[in-house]
Amino acid sequence: MSTPAALHPDKLYRKCDPLEFTFTTTEELDGPLEITGQERALDAIRFSMGILHDGFNLFALGPNGTGKQTAVMHYLSKIAPRAGIPDDWCYVYNVEKPRHPSALRLPAGKACELSRDMERLVEALFTVLPAAFSSEEYQAQEKAVGEQFQERQTEAIEKLEKKAADNNIALIRTPAGFAFAPVKNGEVIKPEEFMLLKEGERETIEKEISSLKNAMQSIMAQIPKWQREAQEKIKELNRQVADFAVKPLVAELKNSYSSLDQVTAYLETTENDIIEHFDRFLEKEGAPHEIFAGLSATKGSFFNRYKINVLVDNSRSTGAPLVFEDKPACQNLVGDIEHLSQMGTLVTDFTLIKAGALHRANGGYLLIDARRLLIEPLAWEALKKALRTRQIRIESLAQLYSLVSTVSLEPEPIPLEVKVILMGERYLYYLLSSYDPDFSELFKVAADFEDDLRNNPEGRFAYARTIAAIVEKDRLRHFDRAAVARIVEHGCRLAGDATKLTAHMQSIADIVRESEYYARENERALVVAEDVQHAIDARTVRASRIREKLREATLRNTILIDTTSEKTGQINGLAVYALGNQSFGHPGRITARVSLGKGEVIDIEREVEMGGPIHSKGVMILSGFLAARFGIRQPLSLSASLVFEQSYSGVEGDSASSAELYALLSALSETPIRQWLAVTGSVNQHGEVQAIGGVNEKIEGFFDLCAARGLDGKHGVLIPVSNIDNIMLRNDVVEAVKAGLFSIYPVSHIDEGIEILTGIPAGEADADGLYPPESVNGKVQARLQEMALKLKKFNAESNGNDD
Repeated sequence: MSTPAALHPDKLYRKCDPLEFTFTTTEELDGPLEITGQERALDAIRFSMGILHDGFNLFALGPNGTGKQTAVMHYLSKIAPRAGIPDDWCYVYNVEKPRHPSALRLPAGKACELSRDMERLVEALFTVLPAAFSSEEYQAQEKAVGEQFQERQTEAIEKLEKKAADNNIALIRTPAGFAFAPVKNGEVIKPEEFMLLKEGERETIEKEISSLKNAMQSIMAQIPKWQREAQEKIKELNRQVADFAVKPLVAELKNSYSSLDQVTAYLETTENDIIEHFDRFLEKEGAPHEIFAGLSATKGSFFNRYKINVLVDNSRSTGAPLVFEDKPACQNLVGDIEHLSQMGTLVTDFTLIKAGALHRANGGYLLIDARRLLIEPLAWEALKKALRTRQIRIESLAQLYSLVSTVSLEPEPIPLEVKVILMGERYLYYLLSSYDPDFSELFKVAADFEDDLRNNPEGRFAYARTIAAIVEKDRLRHFDRAAVARIVEHGCRLAGDATKLTAHMQSIADIVRESEYYARENERALVVAEDVQHAIDARTVRASRIREKLREATLRNTILIDTTSEKTGQINGLAVYALGNQSFGHPGRITARVSLGKGEVIDIEREVEMGGPIHSKGVMILSGFLAARFGIRQPLSLSASLVFEQSYSGVEGDSASSAELYALLSALSETPIRQWLAVTGSVNQHGEVQAIGGVNEKIEGFFDLCAARGLDGKHGVLIPVSNIDNIMLRNDVVEAVKAGLFSIYPVSHIDEGIEILTGIPAGEADADGLYPPESVNGKVQARLQEMALKLKKFNAESNGNDD
């Protein structure tokens, strides 16, 4: 197996040639922003928005900052204006069931018009009704009814009085009522004179008076009946007058809304209610506009019934509504019923019903951030219920969960026709798919956004268009094409792949704004590549405190990292530390020790519960490699221990498994490893070195330490050959490689790596499975055979002693 050569400097950085751009500055780029590199997601969006069946709502999944919302909004902003304008919705008072307000559906713009018409109607009634009831004609008719009652009562009493007079009995009116007394010679007989009369005469008079009293009681019994008849006549008169005054005004409204059956029926009900309560309009307290506006607590609560609570007004809409709900709390989604405090009591009416996002988006599109929706109590269930039932039902949460003891409303549900777009991370989509059976029924379409774009001319030009759009939107200085090329290279570095560009447009937008800041600080008219580099470097410096502390501790030998000598069973592994949105690499010492044993490789990190499952898996894999390569002819008679020296926190990942295997081979073969080299890469049971993440940060972390101690041309890093396309190194690293001061070796197999690290051939097995004695594998094989013999001898001696 030949030893691989170090990578050529051209492989370490993929430059973007500014001359491939046909523009000079981004000022020349105009036109609408087009989303590129997300064809799969855009097809899903088009499908979901186009299909009209239930349940085909959309979930846009992908990392935050990849432009999910921008892509969805961009597409919807093109189709929404071409869609029909949805109807208005309002709530009105339900005369028959006051606790169940009725919902009215009107053409766009008609709800506010109806509200204004009802306000004018009520204001007019405060003038028309008092005028009608103060007219001379009404006063005369009311007086006539009263006089008729009085005449009827007087006539009956006078008739009784005449009958009494004919029998010499007088009808006397007293404060307590009426009384009868005998009369003689035109004068009332005194009681003492009455007692002097003959007994027969007295009995005759008493009998007549008793008859007259009965007749008076009969008359008194009929007076309430005559009063009721008079009141009924006055009530009928009032109804006729109110009807005469109200109907022309309401009829005018009916003509205006004659094509809307719901509104016509509502106006008819309102007309009857006004006529029924006409007397409310005759009261003097409060000006009409104050009473209607609810400024009078006593009067306004009644006149609220004639208001129109406009829930959705589409009078200014130009197409289907497009709503993004930033705070998707339950009441913000489905609406709420508010309460007022009056005299220590919570009260409400239909005018306090508030619309939610579903009302505003009804007939259009609603965008919601999935994570924010799920953290709001009851919001997810409320949204599912609305989509499942296809109606918006407003419920008071306080009443529903008995948080307050007060009477609330139950508004009539409103039909729902909306496309809901949820946006969130992939794990949210998969969690909901797995654990919520309703999710797959309601969100049948997934738009999976790519993490990166292809690094081709189309992708690079898309970056340029994006930069131009950001500049135009934020009113920034324009970028020259060299600055655009540098941002493209930075996007390639963020993607972690020289053949890709990151789709995390938030990061690109941030670096555009930061670059423009430095151009403004330097008083440049255009942003140049130097400003972009300044922004990138400044961002690194701002997050470098921990990195510098680690390097300082290493340079002072507080953290022991050898970069000059050769050591057996010791190697420099590379790790990546992620802090916020920044990450950096730093070497760590890995050591291996071997002794007689039963073929066990002890992972000290795992034993003390500082190693994660992936790291432990990597250690077990190299045990499998050793057993397959060296345990065929004889059992492995060793006990080996592996540890990350000076590791005081958890270790996870298998990117150091190749380094651990190199250290173990070094310890077994007693062959020293060159400490001026560092290693990264995972390994499988066949000894093949596999790709890892963070290759750029790892290389640069070891380079920075070596550069701080002084580069001498020997220093370098071993990486998996499959990571070559991921390399996008800093300029100082590339220049050091060009100068022959630093090397990067791509390896595909453990045998290639061990040759570079030791300077000794790994060796290939012959037909009998034996390796050359002077090779690393030969030395390992010989050492394992020696350990097996020692263990066998030890066991034999132990058995002999036992015997």
